[in-house]
Amino acid sequence: MKIDLRKQIETYRAPRGRFEVVTVPAAQFLMVDGRGDPDASAAYGDALGAIYPVAYKLKFFSKVELGQDYAVMPLEALWWADDMDSFTTARDKSQWQWTLMTMVPSWITRGHVEAAREAAARRGAAPVDVVRLERLDEGLSVQTLHVGPYDDEAPVLDEMHKRFIPDRGLRMTGRHHEIYLNDPRRTAPDRLRTILRQPVTRTSG
Repeated sequence: MKIDLRKQIETYRAPRGRFEVVTVPAAQFLMVDGRGDPDASAAYGDALGAIYPVAYKLKFFSKVELGQDYAVMPLEALWWADDMDSFTTARDKSQWQWTLMTMVPSWITRGHVEAAREAAARRGAAPVDVVRLERLDEGLSVQTLHVGPYDDEAPVLDEMHKRFIPDRGLRMTGRHHEIYLNDPRRTAPDRLRTILRQPVTRTSG
């Protein structure tokens, strides 16, 4: 029986047109780091070319060797910059830093990831030694579902960061997080569905 973690974890769903405060469970992810404009940087394409082969090798290894099949999870990314206005009002992609990632089940180990990297490298995948396994525990977060082009996210993020979060007695802590629920290569820009998430903490008083 194939496990679909996306259906099991409630925070892989979000309301469209409004923000909600949620508690995100800790999980582990394959991760690749980079920086620069994702539309123009070769590093972004290289990161995609590294993370997917490892993710699928892990899936097949788990099914065949461990007897536990699961659906590969959607692509996600953490985004940050020295000036967070580069995501909203300035929209300066050259200043962006990012970590591409995809969740893997709790039974996957670093040893499994190492074996998957070696198998992917033998098949001629992009350099996969940059792919690592890391745990992420975001906890209290604000999120919403954005439908439309990625470049139309700026007003939504501006409202989230500068109005909703402080108005609810919250303060931003971790990095801006996006979950891409469909493939931009196969989806019209106006139908792209992206969960926008910001980890927060409650302010004192």
